[in-house]
Formats: sequence, C-alpha cells, structure tokens
Amino acid sequence: MARMCVKTQRLDVAKVCLGNMGHARGAKALREAEREPEQEARVAMLAIQLGMLEDAERLYNICKRYDLLNKFYQASDQWQKAIEVAETRDRVHLRTMYYNYAKHLEATGEHSLALTYYEKSDTHRFEVPRMLSEDLQALEIYVNKMKDKALWKWWAQYLESQSEMESALKYYELAQDYFSLVRVHCFQGNIQKAAEIANETGNWAASYHLARQYESQEEIKQAVHFYTRAQAFNNAIRLCKENNLDDQLMNLALLSSPEDMIEAACYYEEKGEQMDRAVMLYHKAGHFSKALELAFATQQFGALQLIAEDLDEKADPALLARCSDFFIEHGQYEKAVELLLAAKKYQEALQLCLQQNLTITEEMAEKMTISKDSKELSEESRRELLEQIADCCMRQGNYHMATKKYTQAGNKLKAMRALLKSGDTEKIVFFAGVSRQREIYIMAANYLQSLDWRKDPEIMKNIISFYTKGRALDLLAGFYDACAQVEIDEYQNYEKAQGALTEAYKCLSKAKIRSPVEQESKLALLQSKMALIKRFIQARRAYSEDPKEAIRQCELLLDEPDLDSTIRLGDVLGFMVEHYLQVEEFQMAYRYLEEMRKRIPCVNLTYYVSQRTIEAVHRGLGIPLSRNPVPERIRHNSMEDNKEVEEDVADEVEDP
Repeated sequence: MARMCVKTQRLDVAKVCLGNMGHARGAKALREAEREPEQEARVAMLAIQLGMLEDAERLYNICKRYDLLNKFYQASDQWQKAIEVAETRDRVHLRTMYYNYAKHLEATGEHSLALTYYEKSDTHRFEVPRMLSEDLQALEIYVNKMKDKALWKWWAQYLESQSEMESALKYYELAQDYFSLVRVHCFQGNIQKAAEIANETGNWAASYHLARQYESQEEIKQAVHFYTRAQAFNNAIRLCKENNLDDQLMNLALLSSPEDMIEAACYYEEKGEQMDRAVMLYHKAGHFSKALELAFATQQFGALQLIAEDLDEKADPALLARCSDFFIEHGQYEKAVELLLAAKKYQEALQLCLQQNLTITEEMAEKMTISKDSKELSEESRRELLEQIADCCMRQGNYHMATKKYTQAGNKLKAMRALLKSGDTEKIVFFAGVSRQREIYIMAANYLQSLDWRKDPEIMKNIISFYTKGRALDLLAGFYDACAQVEIDEYQNYEKAQGALTEAYKCLSKAKIRSPVEQESKLALLQSKMALIKRFIQARRAYSEDPKEAIRQCELLLDEPDLDSTIRLGDVLGFMVEHYLQVEEFQMAYRYLEEMRKRIPCVNLTYYVSQRTIEAVHRGLGIPLSRNPVPERIRHNSMEDNKEVEEDVADEVEDP
C-alpha cells in the first residue's frame, strides 16, 4: 500500500501506512521532508525509506532538486554520479562533496586519492597533516612538495614542539612568520639576530615581542624603539615617563592617540618644565580649553595663535571672547572678528568691522546671519542686525551683499537702492519682477531710463511694463513724450512721434495726479504738440497731390509761436527749400535758406538740407558758394521698434 502511494503521490495515505507498519524512521523522515516546497521531493523521501531508489532518483530529477539528488548519491555510495551532478548541476555544494568523498576515501584507506580531494575541497592544510600524522616522513615530503606557507608554518610549529629549533627556524623563514622567527631567536638568546629581523621586516608583532624582551633586560632605548615600531605608543610613552626621556616622549605622544597626548601633556604640566610642549599636546588632542588656559597662564602668544586657528562655534564662548580680546590687543582684527562670530557675538563683530574698516566677506556675512527658526535673537533684533550688516556692506561698496541682507531683513526698498547702485541691470529687472512693489517698479523704470533704451527694445519694453505695473501713468506719459522727442531729433520720424504722443496723452488722462490744474496744463500742451505734428505730417502727405496747399500749410506752421519746441524749424524750412528748388524758383529757395541761417544760427545747414541742394540754389542764382569745409549731414534710420513691444505697450496702457 505504501509503495502504491509513491506512484499515486498520496503522502497522507503513506503516513497511515507507515504508522500501521511501525516504520518510525520512515515516518520521521517523511515529516521532515514536508518542509520541501516540491511535491516530488517529498515523495522521493518516501521512496528512499521504502527502498525504491530508482523512483527517488527519477523524482529528484523531475523537480530539479540536484542538491538533494547529490546527497542521495553520496548516501547510496554512488560517488561518481555525485561528483558529476555537483560539477555540472550543483556547484554550490561542490567543495562539500569533494570533502565528503575525501573523508570516505580516507576511511577506506585510499590516502593518496584522499589527498587529491582534500586539496580540491581546500581543506588540505588541516586535514592532510591530521591524516598523515602517523607517517611523518610522508608528511614532510608532502609539505615540501606543496610549498604552502600555512603548511610550512604548521610543520615549523611541530618541529619547534619537538625541540628541533634549527629546522623550525628554516620553515618559519619559508613561511615568512617573522613573529615566530623573532620569538625562537629570543628563546635561543640570539637577540641581535631577532632585532635585525624586526628592523628589516617591520612586523608589528615581532617588534612588540622584541620590545618586551629588551624591557625585561632594562635596555630602555631599544625597548622604546621597538615599541614605537610596533605602534604600541602607550607602552613607549610609559617607558619614557619612567626614565625621563622627555624628547622622545614628545615625538611619541604626537604619533599616538588623543588619550596618550593628554597623558603626556599632564606629565609635562606636572613637571612644570617645557610648558610649550604641554600646550601643543593639549591642542593636538583637541583639549582646546586646557591648551588656551595654559597658554594664557604661561604667556605663550605664538601657541595662542595656532590654537585660535582651530577654534570654532563648538568651543566655550567665554574662551572665544578671551582669545578675541587678545587678538584685538595685538592688532589682528580679522582673527578677532572670526572668534567673535564663533562666539555668536554678532554686534561686537560688526562694530569691530566698522571701527577698523574691515571688509565684510560673504563668509563673514553668512556667519552673522541668523536663521528665522533660531531662538538666539528676537525677530526684530534679527532684522535690525541684518540691516546693520547691509549698511556696512553699502559703505564698503559691496552692493550685491547689501541687497541680499536687506532682502533677508525684509526691507525690499533698501535692497533695491543697493542694487541700483551696483548697476547690474539684469538683477535689477529680475528683482523688480519678483518684488511686486509699486515703489520698486518705479525705481527700476527710472534706472532703466538712464540707460541707452533707444537702442535696446527690451529695455524700452521693461520701462513701459514697470511704469504700468507701478501705476505711475504720469511718469509713463513723460517717457512716451521723451520717445517722441527722440524720434523727431534723431530720426525725423514724425509719424512715430505722433504715435508716442498719443500714448502719452492716453496715459496722462488716466493718471491720478494731486494737482488737476497741472494735469490739465500738461494735457493741453500734449494736445498742442499733437496738433502741430499732425498738420506737418498732413502737409508732407498732401505734397504729392497739391504742392501749393502743402507749402501754404508749412508757411502757416512757421507763424506758430511755439513751433520750435515741437517741430524742428529746420525740417519745415528744409522741406520748403526742396520744393522751390524742384519748381526752379531759386529766389524763394534762397530766401528760405537765408531764413534758416537767420533762425537757426548755431546749426550747420547741411543737417537739414543736403549740400547738393544748397549748391543747386546758389548755382541757379549765380551766387558763389563759400567753400568752408562743412561736415556731411548725419542721417539716421528711424528705429524700428519690435512689434511685440508695441503690442505689449498698447495692452498695458489699455489696462494699467
């Protein structure tokens, strides 16, 4: 029935069968096999207990449990199959399998083959000497053949236990076991040879053993030397203190741990001599307070400077303040400021910077800056300190740092003023954009007007944008008026000037000015300018259809009292000169040339009329032209504004 359960894989029925059979070992094995995840592996264990070995082998292959198959082959004395499975399918257990096979071979008396498999399992350094312990000659041959340091050392230890010291030394040397070499030489009383080995190899254990030997023989200097080579500084320091070797003690303490340094410093302090060494050791060990206290007590100012360089905010504030006072007394103000900052005495540090005119570096300013979450100062005191730092930076011309500190203090107006002094246009535009304050927008726009906005449409766009966002429509109107004047003076583009004046009028009419009378006066002036420019533009446009009417309009314009403040007289007169020359009325052309000389005496005529035109007029009347060298007329192309700028401006003016 139980055998049928192997075929049907009914383990529940198999348990009952094994129970009825009284097969306790099989029942236990089946219960332990239940831990295996594969059904076939559990059934294979049942098959093994019932002696169905072929079925067990087949089942282990089906579920690919090669580890269990390997164990099965080993248990059933099928070693070649076990080796094959381990080498091809179960390499994780390969060395274990080799070891088990070697143990099996040793048990059957096949020592030479067992040696091979112990080597393959990498256990030969222990197992082979154990196996060959009864055959010392074979063991010695094996050790010499393998040339393995671990085996040489084992064989040397064995020879030493048999009092064969010379042979033991030979094998210790082959194994490069310098500690054992020194130990044996010391045992033989050959301490000089031991010292040579320790010095040549630098082996710590060998040096330590040799140092102990020298100490027992009261050769203190040699003992200290070899303790030092063994890095056993505390033992070396102990000997130096006991034997008053103060010079060596200092060097050893500096090489050793902080604890040993402090111990050596205490020794020097107790002796009351060479206090500079005590200060240095306390300093190197990180015991700053004690080092400073001793340095002040013994007036070691050079040491004080060295110690102060390593002080930070973790040191005792009272100690830091004391050191800063020392540096102030000796005129080393920068170091004093650093220590005051480390002691968190920000006001004193700032006052010292102001009194001694010390430049506040970015690092110093950051150290003086207390975070908002800090409880060291109240929020009001914190802001006051930041403003004081910023004021100091302003005096020193460090405008960017001043801007940063004013911003951290929440005073954006002062931050903007500092930034304006720096002249960093890009940062000014950015800061105005992120601040979103009316006054800052206006300040930024005023600054941008001082730049060459005529050649940079982006600057012009920002000026208009900032005045609009700052709701300074009166200032924006003034800017448009300036734009119009530029178009007239530099480019003679009256059409664009008219457009700019129209925008100025729109802005000014929407502006809220305290004095309505002043606003009305400015609006009237703009209207007057726009009217005059419009008449001149119409006259020029009408010229192609009705030249006489165009000239009549120009003559009327010349009679206007405030014409020159809006339209350049030279442009009107020049237009008329060109007309009369074209119709060959040279007398009239000459008359207006003379009027131009009379009404605009300080400007060269070629600025308004070409040299060729002047020569043609004189030639037509037979009047000789004086040959004074005259500069060529400067011609400008009208500035082509970015269409985007115009569209943005229009939008912003419509909805300020």
